[in-house]
Amino acid sequence: MAIGTDSAGAPVRSRRSGYMTRRAVLGAAVAGGAGVAAFRLLGLAKPATTALNQALGGATDWISPLGTERAQVQQLLRRATFGAGPAELEKALGDGYAKTVQRLVETPAAKPPPLPGAETAAKGSPIRVAQLQKWWLDHMLTSPSPFAERMTLFWHGHFTSDYRKVGLQSPYVYWQNLTWRDNALGDFRSFLYQVTTDPGMLRYLDLGTSTGRSPNENYSRELMELFTMGAGSFSEDDVRAAAKALAGWREPQPQESAKTGVFDPRRAYSGGPVTFLGKTAKFDTKAVLDQVLAQTATAPFVVRRVLINFALPNPSDATVNRLAAGFVKSKWSIRQLMHDVFSSDEFKAAASYRSLVKQPVEFMVHALRAVGGESLGQVALQHGSGMGQILFDPPDVGGWPLNEAWISSNTVMARVNFVTSLVQAAKNLPVSAEAHVQHLDGVLSPATATLLNAASSDQERWTLVLASPEFQLK
Repeated sequence: MAIGTDSAGAPVRSRRSGYMTRRAVLGAAVAGGAGVAAFRLLGLAKPATTALNQALGGATDWISPLGTERAQVQQLLRRATFGAGPAELEKALGDGYAKTVQRLVETPAAKPPPLPGAETAAKGSPIRVAQLQKWWLDHMLTSPSPFAERMTLFWHGHFTSDYRKVGLQSPYVYWQNLTWRDNALGDFRSFLYQVTTDPGMLRYLDLGTSTGRSPNENYSRELMELFTMGAGSFSEDDVRAAAKALAGWREPQPQESAKTGVFDPRRAYSGGPVTFLGKTAKFDTKAVLDQVLAQTATAPFVVRRVLINFALPNPSDATVNRLAAGFVKSKWSIRQLMHDVFSSDEFKAAASYRSLVKQPVEFMVHALRAVGGESLGQVALQHGSGMGQILFDPPDVGGWPLNEAWISSNTVMARVNFVTSLVQAAKNLPVSAEAHVQHLDGVLSPATATLLNAASSDQERWTLVLASPEFQLK
């Protein structure tokens, strides 16, 4: 069965000559040295980096299919659930878009199985990072609440810490993952308190060693700059004041049952009122967070980060401010915010179609689920570093990069190599005849369609679908 291009009965919606599109950019990177010989047929000689700059100008060679509910559902599943297998897609299409949104956001986060050895980590048996990473990846692949798991990944990149500084001699980095999941769809106010008092965060940003006599400013700065308000929304005096007000927390001791930080009043600031974000008072931790949430910059900052991850690479101020107003009105309900995002006209607008780039973890989990490879998580662990994303090890306190930052000739090459390894490791590949419809919406570039038409086996077709430029986008 031919898939078709414009010259052969294509489902390609439209072409505009003279533009190098996102798909052509990624195709150029693939063609630059793919392990799959067929990709060299793309013949796109322009260097990938130059082509990327042109592509990000917004040129496309298709017409968005988001006028149809089917395409809307498929986009929702790509962005909210790491993609879907055939059964999940069929259920969502049967339910329709609105009901699927409701089901996803209302399903409570499923608890993962305990990480073996985590609770004895402080007694001389450190957590093994590879085991920790595979534990989470396996849960992403099998969780009955994939949206909550996708949100856990989002918060992992927002409220950032890493296993290198937090360490593996304690279960803190594991506990933090559990805490982020528990709060992933709760209220942002409560979540901020859990973040502030989380033992891993206390260690990562040094709040656990901060005292009233010697306040450490690391957490107070990142709380405002990276977690809630954004640069330019506060002063250095605010950083110093918050550091004083937040001082007094320490990590729990092994003999203590608490899995959160412990507040010791003897370590707290006793110098009286401070002036923080325009208010003079005797602040404690909750008062600091309340004052942060009272700032007009906070809701738009968080909403913009959500939109860039799930909806649009460059959301307008009007869109951000409208959703931010709803976020505040809902008393900071993350669940309501995500419902509003997915129900918005902007999420389903033509401009949003394939406007985001899958993070490496999203890409690998979707690929594994597509071919029924839920038991092949080890293949993903072996390839993640080449794509630039290692779970529990973000590059810095700013978290993971976004969208086009994931794409270079080297990282796209790593994606193709992962697909090659995955397809070879999968013993029982599904029939590939509808793979391009289920996972690419049937909307293909002429180059991809030509290669798929020439493919002669399920293995080759799955390789082409999963390594295609279209599959890298969401």
